[in-house]
Parts: sequence; C-alpha cells; structure tokens
Amino acid sequence: MSRSFRAWGIAPPRFNTAVHVLVWLATADGIRPSAEIAAQIQAHATYLRRVLAPLVQAGIVEAREGRVGGYFLARPAESISLGEVYMALKTAPLSGPDVAPDVSLEEPDGGSRGERLEWLLDEILSGAENRAVRFLSDVTIADLAKRLES
Repeated sequence: MSRSFRAWGIAPPRFNTAVHVLVWLATADGIRPSAEIAAQIQAHATYLRRVLAPLVQAGIVEAREGRVGGYFLARPAESISLGEVYMALKTAPLSGPDVAPDVSLEEPDGGSRGERLEWLLDEILSGAENRAVRFLSDVTIADLAKRLES
C-alpha cells in the first residue's frame, strides 16, 4: 500500500471536521453542547468528541463537562492556524476507520526496488507535508470565518 497523508496519522475527513467545528465555534456564542455541534456538522457526537479531544489537549478548544457543558475556542480565532490544527490531529493517537496500518519509516537495506521506491516516496511526501503545514500555518480560523461571510 502506498503511503499518503493517512500514513502520517491524519485523514482528510478528520481535519475537515475539525476545521468545520472550529469555524462554527468562532461564529457561535459561548459554550456549545456536543450534540448541537454534531448536528451542525452532521456527524455523530462520539466521532465529534474523538476529533475534538486532541484539540482540547493542544489548547485550541476547551471542554466543560456537566449539564451546561460543551466546547468553545480556548483562544481567539485569529490566533488558531490551520497548521496548528493539522499538527494537533497528526500527533494524536488515532483509532477508528481512518487509521492507516503501521508502516516502518526506516530506509530499507537496499533489498528490492519496490521497498526503495516506497522509502523515496515517503521522503517526497514528507517534504510535501512540511510545505503544506507551512502554508496552512498562514491561514487562521478567523480568516476562514471572514471568507465564509463574504
């Protein structure tokens, strides 16, 4: 199986869901219950909590438990970049259907051309990921919220 962004620990649906939630929270008032957020983004509340957990750990979102609990942005939307969101999701332990199989990132010992090609592709994709993260770091949640309004 060829490596892709899934091999780095983040699948596009998880990132897209996180960004959608963050933009929505940036325009919502106060604490929003997980059921309300899940309905807004048309996702199951359990999946939503899995996506938000690493964002809470990264200090991007805060969670309050209890009857009047829910989620809200931990910082102003202007200070939350897409690169930060990506990295928070990438470094989080994953479970569920969008987890890639465990793949060794060590250089092969020169055995087959296929193994060598896999290693070279991983090197190229890692460079692409680094560039993507730098690009994403220039875009904030506030930027996206403003673009949605125009």
